Amino acid sequence: MNVNNAELETVCGITSKLPANKLPEIAFAGKSNVGKSSLINSLINRKSLARTSSQPGKTRTINFYNIEKTLYFVDLPGYGYASVSQDTREKWGDMIENYLKTSKQLKAIFLLVDIRHEPSANDRLMYDFVSGSGFKPIVIATKADKINRSRLQKQVSVVKKGLGADKDTAVIPFSSVTKAGKEEIWEIIESLIGM
Repeated sequence: MNVNNAELETVCGITSKLPANKLPEIAFAGKSNVGKSSLINSLINRKSLARTSSQPGKTRTINFYNIEKTLYFVDLPGYGYASVSQDTREKWGDMIENYLKTSKQLKAIFLLVDIRHEPSANDRLMYDFVSGSGFKPIVIATKADKINRSRLQKQVSVVKKGLGADKDTAVIPFSSVTKAGKEEIWEIIESLIGM
């Protein structure tokens, strides 16, 4: 999709009511600092609509981006690093769980993991949680430009194995620097929303 029009439409905090959107939603989950904002910005050809930060755990809300008045990208709070209390982390968890279980328009969940490392315990928990919520996670292996091309397939196998993913789980190596994987991700999104 050629994106000319994208805007942050709704921001939901711990106490906010989730919007009753009518357009299809694609959610992005992943630990803090895995590159969710960079992926979203890359997909919509923007530099900074989704805020990137050198400080992990900056996204503390569920952010709904309206893309071409056709669909929403839903940026979920990052997990893992944020220097916040256990109580706040649990509230974020409840907020994410509530969204995944109640959204009527959610078509797919992209789970982002860093291709350079074996998935963390939190990544595995999120993969299992998404699967348990009735979705088949689509895994985006970010930061693909930071490893040798000859190691890509080996690292994709490491990611799959580390998540305990099915053989047919899609794992797409992606780089916000080279844009590798971007077209493939858009093809999946377009097929999901029936474009």
